[in-house]
Amino acid sequence: MPSYLSPGVYVEEVQSGARPIEGVGTAVAAFVGFAPQGPFHEPTLVTNWNQYVQNFGGFDDGYLAHAVYGYFANGGGSAYVVRIGGQSEAAAPTRPAAAPVELGGLRIQALAAADADVTVEVADADGDTPPEDRFKLLVHQGGKVVETFDVSTRKNVKSYVVTQVRDRSKLIEVTEQSGGTLARPDNQSVTVPATPPSAPPAKLSAQEYVGDLAARTGFGGLETVDEITIVAVPDLMSAHQRGLIDAEGVKTVQLAAISHCEQLGDRVALLDAPPGLNAQQVRTWRMDEAGYDSNYATLYYPWIKVFDPASGRNKLVPPSGHVAGVWARSDTERGVHKAPANEVIRGAVDLETSLSKGEQDLLNPIGVNCVRAFAGRGIRIWGARTLSSDPAWRYLNVRRLFNYLEESILLGTQWVVFEPNDDRLWSSIRRNISAFLTQTWRDGALFGRTPAEAFYVKCDRDNNPQESIDLGQVVCEIGVAPVKPAEFVIFRLSQFSDSSSLLSE
Repeated sequence: MPSYLSPGVYVEEVQSGARPIEGVGTAVAAFVGFAPQGPFHEPTLVTNWNQYVQNFGGFDDGYLAHAVYGYFANGGGSAYVVRIGGQSEAAAPTRPAAAPVELGGLRIQALAAADADVTVEVADADGDTPPEDRFKLLVHQGGKVVETFDVSTRKNVKSYVVTQVRDRSKLIEVTEQSGGTLARPDNQSVTVPATPPSAPPAKLSAQEYVGDLAARTGFGGLETVDEITIVAVPDLMSAHQRGLIDAEGVKTVQLAAISHCEQLGDRVALLDAPPGLNAQQVRTWRMDEAGYDSNYATLYYPWIKVFDPASGRNKLVPPSGHVAGVWARSDTERGVHKAPANEVIRGAVDLETSLSKGEQDLLNPIGVNCVRAFAGRGIRIWGARTLSSDPAWRYLNVRRLFNYLEESILLGTQWVVFEPNDDRLWSSIRRNISAFLTQTWRDGALFGRTPAEAFYVKCDRDNNPQESIDLGQVVCEIGVAPVKPAEFVIFRLSQFSDSSSLLSE
């Protein structure tokens, strides 16, 4: 209590009874996979695609880059990336990139997409008397001219050779040698050796994914990042395809991802089905091999086709990265209570398997969320279920809504610790949590015509007896009625013949 020792007017700041609870973020993804560069094992924050490229390199023969790119393209805001597969005892050394070839004052190097040696030829520009700075650059591969560039050595023109090749070529990269003035190279041909691909580890242990909390590696390293709400392992299936990890290892990693999410209780594992399977095979795999039962995990099928800048062709990739971005977009536009389904997947140009309604009838009841193509409506996510057999936790948006509510209330009530445990504290807790849940109900996340139908908050003498008080405990019981998606929309139509009788009624 303040002391008043002399007459006067005193101004004091006192805390009001209201301590607003702020909603936490709901869509921060974590990706674990292979990358050509960057730190190993340590979770690294990236907030856009350019940051990912700076830290981990661009597109390569893996799926991590496509997953992160699809995440940002579909509305993702920030993500944590864990690079694995490079510091195991069985890892094969990465072969160095081929040395660049000098051509006049230029240095030419093959890109990763050039899977074979290329020949670069300098020829005269078209026309009778072309300017001295103009020439033609021809790229040969397999005995054919595959790329042609009309370029100049002048830096301040649109046809500058470095800019033209960088923006248009899928096979070579051209840089200017330091020092001196760039002059038109003589007509000649040089062979540019292909850059060997990065060598993945000879064998990958499931323990690299699982990691260790003390060493801050793998899933263990993600435990230290509280804001993560989505966990995806897009390169897991590619590792299995390349013989880096066996089927039992795949199951071990997916179970570890689910266990990680269950233990922390604030995130969901976003799993991919194996590629190359039809609907019946996926059903068999889901029921017999991957018999997962968890409301902290979800599964999507089939794989999607996206454009691959590294090869210049469409490429099959697992859908998890793009789906995580759709979750983020749906949360921003509608809220976490909205099922992230009936949403277009940006960047998807085709599907590995085009599913029919009958095939989805086999998969939807067992928690396989299908991605389908609809005429005139694009490629959309057409499912929003968890892998739980419990009907109370069947829907993904219910699980994610509870994650949001639990984490928000947990962080927003930290002030309660060590407060006097009496009726005033209980009243403050009820008031603050009720205000937060009332706003949540107004946002459409809770079911009910009134707040009383949507939730209740009980924190009084009934659930805080003297025994609990003596133990230093304060107990608050909260019940909410979440909204569930209109998964099956049913219109019942009937035929009637006498409209006048209906009007008279």
